Amino acid sequence: MSWLNSVRNALPFVAKKETPDHLWHKCKGCGQMIFTKELAENLYVCPRCEHHERIGPKVRFAQILDPGSCNELPAPKVPEDPLKFRDSKKYGDRIRAARAATAEPDALINARGTILGQRVVMGVQDFAFMGGSMGLAVGEAFVRGVEAAIADRSPYLIFTAAGGARMQEGILSLMQMPRSTVAIQMLHDAGLPYIVVLTDPTTGGVTASYAMLGDVQIAEPGALIGFAGQRVIESTIREKLPEGFQRAEYLLDHGMLDMVVHRKDLRERLAQVIGYLCGNRTAAAA
Repeated sequence: MSWLNSVRNALPFVAKKETPDHLWHKCKGCGQMIFTKELAENLYVCPRCEHHERIGPKVRFAQILDPGSCNELPAPKVPEDPLKFRDSKKYGDRIRAARAATAEPDALINARGTILGQRVVMGVQDFAFMGGSMGLAVGEAFVRGVEAAIADRSPYLIFTAAGGARMQEGILSLMQMPRSTVAIQMLHDAGLPYIVVLTDPTTGGVTASYAMLGDVQIAEPGALIGFAGQRVIESTIREKLPEGFQRAEYLLDHGMLDMVVHRKDLRERLAQVIGYLCGNRTAAAA
């Protein structure tokens, strides 16, 4: 077969190009493959089944805030490993890996901006950063976001996405629940609204604190919202839970949410809500 190898080597074969890994995205709702560009143009909502994909702070700010109005607040400085915690790897190593993967300092980022001319301070939790878990950095960022809103005389708007408290910080992470509650009361004392948008997933200690204390509670379609997991609840009460339990639509039907809003309508709805609650006092021209 040496003659075949000679012919093969002589022919001008074109090298096969590899398909970039980021060209396609597999929808977690219907399993269909979607062009990443098409998904981004559709606000990261599946054009086939309407599944809302998880998105991070940079994308969320770009979708919600007016172009050119976004001004991120500096991340607060907190002790990074107060308990010197280690499981299968050091907690410090986990933080560094999360920062490298997300290019964010921690799981909650705040920014000043406007939504259709209405001033707002907006916080976004990033589930990609250690499951959006709440530790010292998240608690401090939440308080700083509220303080910035009070200083600006504007509402504080937060998009939640979290698996709960950060176990590597133990009781210090649980202390952020009452801290955030006190911060919300400070906002109310200043006569300013607190608006929550719950995204997939919002669970654990975040749900048990600031995620469910909004003056207006909004959720994205299909978002998982709850405290304990469904399997834990079923094993505890020894009953099968209803279809769609802990999903946004179920919570809306049972009075735990004010509205479920599609991502394409969210920006306009938020501007409308802020206008109602503030009487247009937060307009950028004011």
